[in-house]
Amino acid sequence: MQRFLQLALDFLGGPDPLPMSAPPSARTSPDEHAPPALPMDDVFQPATWHHPRANRQIRLKQCHVAYEFKRARRRTIGLSVGQDGLTVSAPRWTPIAEVEALLQDRAGWVLEKLQAARERRTTLDQARIGWADGATFEVLGQPVRLLLDPAHAYGSRGSRHAQFEASDTPGEPAVLRLGLPHSATEAQIRDAAQAWLMRRAEAVFTERLQRFAPQLGVQWSRLRLSSAGTRWGSASADGTIRLNWRLIFLSMDMVDYVVVHELSHLRHMDHSPRFWDVVASVMPDHRERRQALRQVAMPPDA
Repeated sequence: MQRFLQLALDFLGGPDPLPMSAPPSARTSPDEHAPPALPMDDVFQPATWHHPRANRQIRLKQCHVAYEFKRARRRTIGLSVGQDGLTVSAPRWTPIAEVEALLQDRAGWVLEKLQAARERRTTLDQARIGWADGATFEVLGQPVRLLLDPAHAYGSRGSRHAQFEASDTPGEPAVLRLGLPHSATEAQIRDAAQAWLMRRAEAVFTERLQRFAPQLGVQWSRLRLSSAGTRWGSASADGTIRLNWRLIFLSMDMVDYVVVHELSHLRHMDHSPRFWDVVASVMPDHRERRQALRQVAMPPDA
């Protein structure tokens, strides 16, 4: 289930400030030629949300909401908010008036979730990496600068386009050199960089799995890299561990939390208290790490 940041909708909280009076000597008569004051609704425009597949619209607390409405084989009205906006699913026999009454009743919840989704989308857009010469991003919490070096082809066939150079100077980013021409397209640069990043991710994840598995008393059979859009990892009963390769953009603390979480599922395939006891046995601060991971924006199209 996709989780969103809980954001306050109190845009104009707090009491209104008292008007300041001008000194007696500075008082002037109203300018009869001044334009009339704008209505408050023209100064502060109500928020608007529009689902790309919207087929109905409603006004909730002075906000315009265009939403996707679907009829479904279900017993109750369902409301869900994702990055695209609000989706409403209703039984075939439910009158539209009843749907709109529920939306008005749940207006606060709907608007809160829509605002959270908008903020989440903004965060994701900011996390997007522009794949170009000189671009910077983080690998395991450390800054890395991308440089195109068309004069060289590095390493073996599988890694001929990339060479990583760690930084010896505090504060200076490491360098990832790609053997590509300066005319390379964004897609070519992205593909070459991601090939190196995925190899690096596989090596790091394997090392962390080998470290924590004995501590948890489990055995994993194989590692698979995932490109899921909303999940950092998963575990199967046959010992297969799937980890999102984009974890390589996060700190090692976050990587270790996901590794321990998925390995613990080899003991308990649920999120029962027994499962969390297993996690806590090697990671007492797992709650703090989990909360921090929830605030992380997964780089889109990374």
